[in-house]
Amino acid sequence: MGGDDGVHPASTRVPARIQRPRHYRRDVLSLITDRWETTRGGPRGGSANPPPAIAAVRIIVLVVMLATVPLASPHPGLTGPRGIAITVALAVTAVAWIVWLRAGGRYWLMVTALAVMAVAGGTLAGLSPFSTAIAVGCVVTSSAGVRLSTEASLTITAATVAAFLIAGFTVRAPAETLAGYPAAFIGLWAFGLTRRAYLLRAEEAEAALEQARRAHAAENQASALAERARIAREIHDVLAHSLAAVSVNLQAAEGLLGALPADSRGSEVVKAMECIERAVAFTRDGMTETRRAILALREGSDADGEPAAAPTGGPAGTAGLVATAGLAATAGLVATSAGPAPTRLVAELRKLTDDFRADGDAVIDLELIGEPRKVGAEPALTAYRTAQEGLTNARKHAPGAPVTVGVTFTSAHLEVRVVNALPAADEAGPLAHAGGGYGLTGLRERAALAGGTLTAGPEDGQWSVHLRIPA
Repeated sequence: MGGDDGVHPASTRVPARIQRPRHYRRDVLSLITDRWETTRGGPRGGSANPPPAIAAVRIIVLVVMLATVPLASPHPGLTGPRGIAITVALAVTAVAWIVWLRAGGRYWLMVTALAVMAVAGGTLAGLSPFSTAIAVGCVVTSSAGVRLSTEASLTITAATVAAFLIAGFTVRAPAETLAGYPAAFIGLWAFGLTRRAYLLRAEEAEAALEQARRAHAAENQASALAERARIAREIHDVLAHSLAAVSVNLQAAEGLLGALPADSRGSEVVKAMECIERAVAFTRDGMTETRRAILALREGSDADGEPAAAPTGGPAGTAGLVATAGLAATAGLVATSAGPAPTRLVAELRKLTDDFRADGDAVIDLELIGEPRKVGAEPALTAYRTAQEGLTNARKHAPGAPVTVGVTFTSAHLEVRVVNALPAADEAGPLAHAGGGYGLTGLRERAALAGGTLTAGPEDGQWSVHLRIPA
């Protein structure tokens, strides 16, 4: 995991493939038109300078116009007002054109240059209707339609048409010219608007694609974090419970052997006690490594960023202890990613309480309220884990205290409540500080995933773990 092509579950970094998306609008359209669209407030994304091919075309059109307009009839060399007007209009158009080419990202300079070109170019086309001066109006109206807002481009197009008509009527240009040139200007303006709308849609599609990529990456990251939390829960429920149960039984065996009279201990008993001591050390190390593994998985996936802490004198959500006989069935259920069969939930709970009762000296009662019925596999597993964790914590924090496991069946919900007496502050069990602190955290996650709730805490002088889940 990780790298440029994936999302590391513990990382919030945006992958490189999302940081550097392919800009298909630039790749496909950059040789056709400038990507820099503008609104009334200024530029809207894209590059401030046109692609080199477009800039070259604009310079070529300017050079051709400057070279051919003086050769047309009438031309700037004529004496009289018309010749002078053509000369002035051509000079102003050329200067405004150059300013427009050099405007770059300066929006208002670009708009001003286009406006001057519209008036001067329209006037030039009206005074010299049989020359290439019409190219000025065509370039102005099409560029305005593509690069400016509708209102601004409409204003510039209207100025171009008005300047042309005024000059054309003044010099008595042919009627077909007076009708045809404005139609060309308006048509190219409409083409520019269409082009602008197409580019904006392309930009929106690109933004939507980028958003979809980010959403997909976020979904993958959330899935990875959820999987880390699930693995942490399973490690806790299988390894931590198993190792702790083995440790309890080994310590019990060591205590029984140590209670034998010294004169009756043979060499075999001494060797057995040494083996048990080594096994206890191994299991203790295994529990430490298990806690580290759970912590590493939880660091990137806990929603709260905090483990469940143990209140003073009360049980905590920790790696617990279960009876050896009940452990094999529990581990098997986890290994197959399924809980107790719906019709076997009560039987599994009876077996669990019987195993805990046989393993210690505490009084453990199982109370059933309501008519037992079929429940789903996930609610059944969550109920089983709740009872297991509650019994484990009672053994760790209040050894020998009576425990009641109550299971309530209603028409829509399944409730499990594990209650035990709170020990005095100075009477905590020898295993009170064992575990990693994630038992109740995992149970809360299980309950939330199934649409239920789990609460744990002191209640009327007792410690209560209460699960309520739809089933």
